[in-house]
Amino acid sequence: NLLTFFIALTLISSFCLAETKGTQIPDRFIYIQTNFLVDKNIDRLLSIITQAEKEGYNGIVVADSKFMRWDNLPSRYAENAKKVREACRKMNIRFIPCVFPIGYSDDLLSRDVNLAEGIPVVNAPFIVKDGKIFPSDDSLKIANPSFEEYSGDTPKGWNFLDQPGKISFIDTDVKYEGKASLRMQDIGTNDPTNGHGRINQRLSVLPFTYYHVSVMVKTQDFESVNDTRIAVLAPNGPSLNHLNLRIDKTQDWKRLDITFNSLTFSEVNFYLGVWGGKGGKIWWDDVRVEPAGIVNIIRREGTPLTVKGEDGKIVYEEGKDFGDAVDPKLGTVPWLGGYEVWHEQPIMTVPVGSKIKDGQKLAVSYYHPALIYDNSVMCCMSEPKVYDILKWQAKQVHDNLDPDGYFMSHDEIRCQGWDLSCSKRNLTPGQVLADNVKKCVDILHETDPNKPIYVWSDMFDPYHNADKNGWYYLVKGEGPWYGSWEGLDKSVIIANWNSDKGKRINSMKHFADRGHKQILAGYYDSNPSNISAWLKDAGSIDGVIGVMYTTWQSNYNDLGEFAKYGFFMR
Repeated sequence: NLLTFFIALTLISSFCLAETKGTQIPDRFIYIQTNFLVDKNIDRLLSIITQAEKEGYNGIVVADSKFMRWDNLPSRYAENAKKVREACRKMNIRFIPCVFPIGYSDDLLSRDVNLAEGIPVVNAPFIVKDGKIFPSDDSLKIANPSFEEYSGDTPKGWNFLDQPGKISFIDTDVKYEGKASLRMQDIGTNDPTNGHGRINQRLSVLPFTYYHVSVMVKTQDFESVNDTRIAVLAPNGPSLNHLNLRIDKTQDWKRLDITFNSLTFSEVNFYLGVWGGKGGKIWWDDVRVEPAGIVNIIRREGTPLTVKGEDGKIVYEEGKDFGDAVDPKLGTVPWLGGYEVWHEQPIMTVPVGSKIKDGQKLAVSYYHPALIYDNSVMCCMSEPKVYDILKWQAKQVHDNLDPDGYFMSHDEIRCQGWDLSCSKRNLTPGQVLADNVKKCVDILHETDPNKPIYVWSDMFDPYHNADKNGWYYLVKGEGPWYGSWEGLDKSVIIANWNSDKGKRINSMKHFADRGHKQILAGYYDSNPSNISAWLKDAGSIDGVIGVMYTTWQSNYNDLGEFAKYGFFMR
């Protein structure tokens, strides 16, 4: 009888525990960014897999840039990949590689750097000197660029300055050149709410013109390097530059560069400054602006180059009237598929026998890429060769890894719709993306039938980046990605990362109503318990089948803690 009592007590306790935890979620994944070529990464990855199996995870989603470079790798890469694949099989962990880098396209572009999405430059003024064709646009001029003219701590010619005499100061002791610089200091102390330390000037620009801006910067114990910007804002429109600046906490004078295209705008608001400033000091000096010329010019059929006479009546022939209209550094720095914002300008030349004469003014139209944040560049989804590359990658991943599924890397596509390849289709960017994702799914179905396919949610979510209203980075038009979800096959499983408390129920419902299953991409290097509230909201949504421990800092210390909160639907 005593034995029967203890058995009954154990069963009741187990039942109560199960009731407390709720229903176990079927798919329990971990997102891992790695490089199979590095042996120590393999040791760490095998350790993570072992821990994952113990904690109850049953799948890993693996991102490796070299999944796009199978033909340029030593045999050690395939051997290391095999070790990881076999470990997953042994521990019943599903292996799901990331493919199709459509948003962060650097890996895809390593196979053809000219497949970058192009932004148009229209009739930029150039001039011929000594057989060479130079940009000659002086339409944009910054007043008082070195802060040499001032009244007290306020430089003349600038429209706005945050807290002169408290945050912003004219400094005649520390300067790069001339007699003064602009210093900002202790920004968070004097503006604890916003941390604003900015100076602004309103500038007139030519539409669809490509500009290069640079400035000398010095810092001392400066705590806000990630919040510092050279910002170019269109009135009531998008920001025209999203590049991160590479600044050290303490550094001597260093020149920083950005480029921007004015797009349809004839006026911009130009800022130097800090949003979210804290302590320390930063100095600004010697602001320069010039035409960007053909730096990073893209050359393919969908990004045509046109050289005309100044009046537009004569169109000159490449190879006969001009040459060298290429940038050898396009997409090659610091490696193939890497783009740098600025380098020495390539110069077009005039061969003997050309119709173009010395001293002549020209109007030149061409295309260049947009560099976002840490120099990320997007591919053009309207270029047929993109799909040849995607088919090649799908086959390589299938043949080398025999995966349990595929995770499509459509995410944060921040430039699209401008070049001729896109515009001639007369589709919205959302329709272009819908067509793209349908083609991508078809490629995977053809390559490896009946395997599950996953994709990030944001570009197909009207409550996230596919919102109907507003600008999205440098994508053409307002609400550009709206309707993109129309290209998603219902079999595609959505990795939903829209955890915003006010939007996540509508987001999950949007995909559920379309018949998609979903996994919730949680954690994001924050409190592991945050997934609980999201799962509670998901309790009323059909088809939420999983969670994914998603880290961008390669922090796997919270795997166990996340499992406590994220493995049961309550």
